Amino acid sequence: MDRKIAIQGVKGCFHEQAARLFYEEHGHIVPEIVECSTFDGLYKSMDGGVADAAVMAIENTVSGGLLPNFELLRKYDRKIKGEVFLRIQQNLMALPGQKIEDIKEVRTHYMAINQTRQFFKDYPWIRLVESEDTAKSAAEVAAEGLKGVGAVASMLAADLYGLEVMAESIETYKQNFTRFLVLDDALEVDMTKVNKASMCFTLPHTPGSLAHVLTILSFYGMNLTRIQSLPIPGQEWQYFFYVDIKFDDYVRYEQAVSAVRPLMEDLNVLGEYVAAI
Repeated sequence: MDRKIAIQGVKGCFHEQAARLFYEEHGHIVPEIVECSTFDGLYKSMDGGVADAAVMAIENTVSGGLLPNFELLRKYDRKIKGEVFLRIQQNLMALPGQKIEDIKEVRTHYMAINQTRQFFKDYPWIRLVESEDTAKSAAEVAAEGLKGVGAVASMLAADLYGLEVMAESIETYKQNFTRFLVLDDALEVDMTKVNKASMCFTLPHTPGSLAHVLTILSFYGMNLTRIQSLPIPGQEWQYFFYVDIKFDDYVRYEQAVSAVRPLMEDLNVLGEYVAAI
């Protein structure tokens, strides 16, 4: 039986592209996709047995981190088993047989609007309308037979919903990548290849507490590729620290974790996995 993978969005969205890319690259059958309207819904679908695993966006090279998703990683007991980087290519599409001059309205997610505003400056008659999902916008144009209305979405969405691509790769910044995390308890990670870890920790509210931790990690040769702080609700000026660490030697990584653990009030290893890049 094919495994079911939860994504935020509808079929044809970038989450589905990321899921297919990861599982195909790792030699697995292309999974069945379970659509979720929210990121919290990803976890609820797994806890409820609707989905076996999930793929969730965590950060983008243009817009930064998806902060609520860091909180979800800490809240739910699901380990990160992998990651995938996907170049976000935005495309203008519509029902076949139209020219761009015929398009009066374009629907898409607000992030896609922000990423393509420069392109649409050359077409001032087109009204940009915010929607909840890129692929859902494409699906609605196709299902409702909306002439004169376009969508900005992935090439997968265009193929899936039978739309004609009028302009490819219309995003302003071409080096636009989103990093997705793979949450799959059944996925076996080759521990001999593990070279990245994600963790969340809290520190005592004392001078230099974070600096001490970072100094020790550096001493053990740990490469801190990301650090994100989020306030602890109800505790003034106290923070959760979310970090990603890359390393070449797993033993040194274990030694580093053992060395910093006594300096922390709480430490939660969110996952140990093979870095995508």
